[in-house]
Amino acid sequence: MRILVIEDEIKVANFIKKGLEEEHYAVDIAYDGETGLYLSEVNEYDLIVLDLMIPKINGMEVLRKIRENKNPVPILIVTAKDTADDIVKGLDSGCDDYLTKPFEFKVFLARVRALLRRERVETEPLLKLADLTLSPVTHRVVRGGKEIELTSKEYALLEYFMRNPNKVLTRTMISEHVWDYHFDSMTNVIDVYVNYLRKKIDKDFEPKLIHTIRGVGYILSPDRP
Repeated sequence: MRILVIEDEIKVANFIKKGLEEEHYAVDIAYDGETGLYLSEVNEYDLIVLDLMIPKINGMEVLRKIRENKNPVPILIVTAKDTADDIVKGLDSGCDDYLTKPFEFKVFLARVRALLRRERVETEPLLKLADLTLSPVTHRVVRGGKEIELTSKEYALLEYFMRNPNKVLTRTMISEHVWDYHFDSMTNVIDVYVNYLRKKIDKDFEPKLIHTIRGVGYILSPDRP
């Protein structure tokens, strides 16, 4: 899943980014409202974390414009503005949750998970394809009854594949959803990580699930030769 953090305090933004990446999320950062609004318009995000007191365009205006654009992305306001009136204004203006600074990171992560669950509205707790299962809640991956250990990036890549089974995913699509917007899609990093993933979930199992679509990208499917 891909999250946009709009926060002008560099230390806070990097702290949030590091913590989210450790939980297997792909994270983009915008240090002002103008950049944040632009990124929200050109990329597809699963969640936006928004500070209110940011330069160029303030957070409330960013929130208003995102909703005017009919973008339903969940928005979590994280701000030092902590009065009851501030919270009511934020919620009434279209944010989905409101967290005041300072905050405990485990509480922040719980809010993030709750908003992502609400957005996905998943009735099935596990993602499953053939004998491969992935739990978005515990991040546990099992194939053929054997638990598979994945790195953070391998997990994020597999989750994206499993949310899009039997669908051809181009390298551009993968880079946009699994890496941040600074990623150079012309490198072979995607192919390297797909190869890592193949060795872990396909090498000792049948049928093979990850297939290369030459010149295009990859597909996760049990039905290809």
